[in-house]
Amino acid sequence: MPSSPTKDLEIFANPATGRDYHIHMEIPEFTCLCPKTGQPDFATLILDYIPDRKCVELKSLKLYIWSYRNEETFHEAVTNRIVDDLVAVLKPRYLRLTAKFYVRGGIFTNVVVEHRKPGWNPPPAVDLVRFESQSATRG
Repeated sequence: MPSSPTKDLEIFANPATGRDYHIHMEIPEFTCLCPKTGQPDFATLILDYIPDRKCVELKSLKLYIWSYRNEETFHEAVTNRIVDDLVAVLKPRYLRLTAKFYVRGGIFTNVVVEHRKPGWNPPPAVDLVRFESQSATRG
């Protein structure tokens, strides 16, 4: 039976709730329709999140993204709506969606939307390049 688009996002339990880890997804085939002209808009979506208790199931995410194919919406609106829907089901520690829309009328549009769970602070970043440089000078 072929799949069909849906706004239902399925989740599963985070297998490592005791640690912050980064999930990165690139979705190069996002499409929606321009509400002014009805012409298709194409984008690559870049989803980065740090899960708390839940992760998104990939096939349901694919069908969810597909559900926008025939929907008229502005770039800013659809990017914020996707973030709102993902945050509602995942309740992640952190989530960022970057929507990189392809050129239209000579203009590329990128929309970046972020969410942070209240009270969550990321651990300090590890700069491996800096450590490599220090060990190389000791040699």
